[in-house]
Amino acid sequence: MSTRLEALPHRHVLTLPTMPSAVRTARETAEQALVEWGVNPRHPTIGPALLILSELVTNSVRHAAVLSPQVTVIYAAGKDCLAFAVHDRHPYQPALYGAVTDVGGGGGLATVMELTLGLSGTAIVRGDADGKGKSIWITLPL
Repeated sequence: MSTRLEALPHRHVLTLPTMPSAVRTARETAEQALVEWGVNPRHPTIGPALLILSELVTNSVRHAAVLSPQVTVIYAAGKDCLAFAVHDRHPYQPALYGAVTDVGGGGGLATVMELTLGLSGTAIVRGDADGKGKSIWITLPL
């Protein structure tokens, strides 16, 4: 997918404590933002996108909370593209595409990648400049 994130006209940033309640809040915020941006909530990409988002925030809560007291979600959208990122301050950077081929199962990350690839989307891990955190970016066509 060649859409540049900087070109997406709609953006929203949400920072929450890295607690289980963050999953619901992140999802509800995404639903609200999409409605405000005029994205049809019944578009076939939206349900899977919300599941992907929930899985990524859940992973931060489960695996990063010890080093990352906050999780940040960045939402962005344009006419034909939806993108979001989940950022935490844990240094571990998972091999996203390995989660799909891992015979032992990648758990939530395998689900994230199967849904993303099934929707012809992309996923990337971007490490923080100091090496002490990362963002997982998902971009999906609308």
